Amino acid sequence: MSHEFILPEPRIVPPLDSGFRPPVLANRAFAREVREAGGGVPLVIAMERSDGAVSRFETRVFPESHPRFQASLPYAERLFKFLLWQWGGWRSWIGGPRAIGAHIRDTYAPGGARAFDYQFMGEDVYEHTFTVIPCDPSEVPAARESGQPLGRHLEGCRIGFDLGASDRKVSAVIDGQAVYSEEVVWTPSTQSDPEYHYREIRTALETAAAHMPRLDAIGGSSAGVYVNDTVRVASLFRAVPRERYGEVRSLFHRLRREFGVPLSIVNDGDVTALAGSMSLEDHSVLGIALGSSEAAGYVNAEGNITGWLNELAFAPVDYQPGAPEDEWSGDRGVGARYFSQQCVFRLAPAAGIELPDAVAAEKLKAAQALLESGHEGAEAIWRTMGVYLGYTIAHYADFYPLRHVLILGRCTSGRGGTLLLDEARRVLSAEFPEVAASVNIQLPDEKSRRVGQSIAAASLPALEGEEKK
Repeated sequence: MSHEFILPEPRIVPPLDSGFRPPVLANRAFAREVREAGGGVPLVIAMERSDGAVSRFETRVFPESHPRFQASLPYAERLFKFLLWQWGGWRSWIGGPRAIGAHIRDTYAPGGARAFDYQFMGEDVYEHTFTVIPCDPSEVPAARESGQPLGRHLEGCRIGFDLGASDRKVSAVIDGQAVYSEEVVWTPSTQSDPEYHYREIRTALETAAAHMPRLDAIGGSSAGVYVNDTVRVASLFRAVPRERYGEVRSLFHRLRREFGVPLSIVNDGDVTALAGSMSLEDHSVLGIALGSSEAAGYVNAEGNITGWLNELAFAPVDYQPGAPEDEWSGDRGVGARYFSQQCVFRLAPAAGIELPDAVAAEKLKAAQALLESGHEGAEAIWRTMGVYLGYTIAHYADFYPLRHVLILGRCTSGRGGTLLLDEARRVLSAEFPEVAASVNIQLPDEKSRRVGQSIAAASLPALEGEEKK
């Protein structure tokens, strides 16, 4: 992060991370500077997805002639990074000072610092060459947003599943009521054989089906990008070699044929938001699942999903120069390292805790057992995550119209969820009272917190002949 870009210290410092520098404070300090310097010049960012939808964001920066212009570069790059993973897109327009557009184009290019993003968003997800177009603000296209309803089909005998990096969950659901649920530990991200994934998922489906008189539909969720039930990119399959990835892409089409019922799979973040909207009976919901990574999804004011990626695991939440690096993207300070079991493991040494050398799910259980016993170091871990969460919800609220934020996932089980919520609310009350007054942050009940996604996932497919709601 450039020294020209001011990084204010938070009023509430995370107990185990004194260097934490929230983007929301840095962005607001920058905007205040620009206003006080005469208002600056427009910067308009737009991104196009494969369906022709375009999302657009407007802000202001220092002009190139201003002595503080260099601060505009890191501000704009980190803003672009957030919007890229909020919306998704393969073609971007940067309408404003040409030096900003050139900086982002060179950063998000083969050989650039964000070459991962270039490859992921371009060829892997949207199957286009990732393109950044520096231009004048007037040349940036208008927004063309799209929305569609998701799930909420509860009739019949359904299976819902959620595929995480540490465990797979499945539920048998009859007319909206779960009659059976289970969680099974697995290790998908290290398995190179697609048949491993197929066998594990098929076993889960067969187990759930055995608890119902018949099977009408199957719905699932998983981290990653899914288009028409086809796997585009997913961390679960990262060990599968490229030459066998076709077997992964068609995995859920294969299962649909074999079970002979409607089957839908979508990103787990969208199902998180769907679960929240269904339980709250309201809209404008951001769901955040703290599990193996951070999963997020959003249901807008009309109760629809937006077509955005909402892959906030890759979006920056900490601007400190020494922020932890994400092993997959190579970027620093992104959500996956702050709102997941990865964060628990990262903070454990600072809390004086030595976790067992075991699979991730068992390591997390060990940390949670210490938390339940009142261990001060374990409490400090979850309080630190709660402070992160408070500042980051304020950050998210600058980009998402919000009425509710629902927090769920493995890391919120037991006392951890209460500590996260208490610290997040404390931050919002102290630093962002307008957000505290307008956004309801809550946890689902303990059962829904752990398997709520798989139950909501069961509602995804419409039955044959049923009109989509």
